[in-house]
Amino acid sequence: MERPDKKNIVIFASGSGSNAQRLLEHFEHHPQIRVAALFSNNPNAYALKRAETFHVPALLFSRDAFYNTGEVLEQVKSFHPDLIVLAGFLWLVPQNFLQTFPDKIINIHPALLPKYGGKGMHGLNVHTAVVQAGDAQSGITIHRVNEEYDKGEFILQAHCPVMPGDTPEVLAARVLELEHKHLPEVVEKLLLK
Repeated sequence: MERPDKKNIVIFASGSGSNAQRLLEHFEHHPQIRVAALFSNNPNAYALKRAETFHVPALLFSRDAFYNTGEVLEQVKSFHPDLIVLAGFLWLVPQNFLQTFPDKIINIHPALLPKYGGKGMHGLNVHTAVVQAGDAQSGITIHRVNEEYDKGEFILQAHCPVMPGDTPEVLAARVLELEHKHLPEVVEKLLLK
């Protein structure tokens, strides 16, 4: 049943969903905020199972339903989201979402934008690029979503070192710690400000 006394988060995830898990845990017993639903474009996304574990509606959708019909938008609207969080969601958000939820869609990116952003820059692709470039630091960027990949206004950046001898996998684990620490905090601040 709707709890109008709480702010609603809707999560979009395409993969394992460890950031979704952190949000689900963080807001499970929160007095003012709840995760209302999780949407995924991937039937094999472990994020769907994570949501079910927390008794949060987990909805699967197709590319056609997302881009060519208003079906997914209407489903999302039914959860009255105060914030939509892209947590490892790999598709570009269509214009009808951006217009319906202005400044209410955020993304977490596993690099210090504007470097290592854009189409195809996700997961190990990002960390491989950072290691190969010889950068001394990496980190995360939480940003608002607009009509281009990874180009929205920055909300927070957090840094971590790139150590000599780091593999992309080792760096990925260090960056993921930052994601898990900062994403719930940023979501909470945005919803309670």
